[in-house]
Amino acid sequence: MVSVSESMAIIRRGADEIIREEELVERLESGKKLRVKAGFDPTAPDLHLGHTVLLNKLRQFQELGHEVLFLIGDFTGMIGDPTGKNVTRKALTKEQVAENAKSYERQVYKVLDSAKTTVVFNSEWLADFSAADLIQLAAKHTVARMLERDDFSKRYKGEKPIAIHEFLYPLIQGYDSVALEADVELGGTDQKFNLLVGRELQKQYGQRPQVILTMPILEGLDGVQKMSKSLDNYIGVDDAPDQMFGKLMSISDELMWRYFELLSFRSAEEIAGFKVDVGGGTNPRDIKFLLAKELIARFHDEAAAESAHQAFIARFQKGAIPDDLDELDLVAPDGALPIANLLKEAGLVASTSDAHRMLKQGAVKVDGKKVVDRKLAVGSGTDAVYQVGKRRIARVRVS
Repeated sequence: MVSVSESMAIIRRGADEIIREEELVERLESGKKLRVKAGFDPTAPDLHLGHTVLLNKLRQFQELGHEVLFLIGDFTGMIGDPTGKNVTRKALTKEQVAENAKSYERQVYKVLDSAKTTVVFNSEWLADFSAADLIQLAAKHTVARMLERDDFSKRYKGEKPIAIHEFLYPLIQGYDSVALEADVELGGTDQKFNLLVGRELQKQYGQRPQVILTMPILEGLDGVQKMSKSLDNYIGVDDAPDQMFGKLMSISDELMWRYFELLSFRSAEEIAGFKVDVGGGTNPRDIKFLLAKELIARFHDEAAAESAHQAFIARFQKGAIPDDLDELDLVAPDGALPIANLLKEAGLVASTSDAHRMLKQGAVKVDGKKVVDRKLAVGSGTDAVYQVGKRRIARVRVS
């Protein structure tokens, strides 16, 4: 039996904020099985590692004996969450949302225990909302409160349009907590406003307000912007093992620690030990191997993780790729960069004519494979190792 103090230590790990912590302690002390909710709007067909920051926390609640409500926002997904947007989002069709929702429902069990998970769709209660119901709900919040929200405030001051339905989004999402009588709701730090609306609505509907737990936003492969499929800086939970391994090995050494903190199930003490090892001279690449193998084993299996590891070594290390590999970021103004121009801009050749000569000789490799097409155009979002001859090598990211 896990004590309340032990439960709180598990829940706090990696969390950004708990509102209000004393209320959560009180509920845990009651011995009641809590209804823990997290909502995901199916705006893209795949879950990625950024989503699993929340899913991992939900799994911890399951292991502590609580009920997890995995809410698929098939109704709210057609509206589009305005959070962080400086323009009105393009609405998705019912068919697009339904197709994406199928992927979510299948992929979520790569992290959650299916026996302890209740999958719900908010169309179950929102699709039957009448105009009168919606007006009654809208009456429970003010425009002034909505404009306190940072993204709405900036758009209003910048005289950019805010559609009425965008004001309705936080209210409708908040009503999900009322419909489900949630005890706890999880969300990213960018969802705090929406989560607080849910807490306030529960009070107005005579329910005990939910505890809010916010989790940090995971940066994508670029280490700057949040992980997002639309930004092409993501690692999908359905990515093939070799692809997942390569993407994880491409992150910076600094970002590696952020991924350990938010994605790894290793103890904080073990991760701290890895940092000591790196400080003492251990190659960060070797620690990154451990992270990549852990995550691939979770979303595939141990054999796939080991196979991806060996494939990576065969492709890169046995090809005499140096440990201190130069890393460059290049811009493709037209969405793609001719291979000859890329090699010149990366400093791997003296000129484009030199690049064409090396290509003709078969002396150019991308990720260990010889380039046959001398007119190859490297698209935006590509991250690969380029080699000219035996000594000129660099990792180049194209954006």
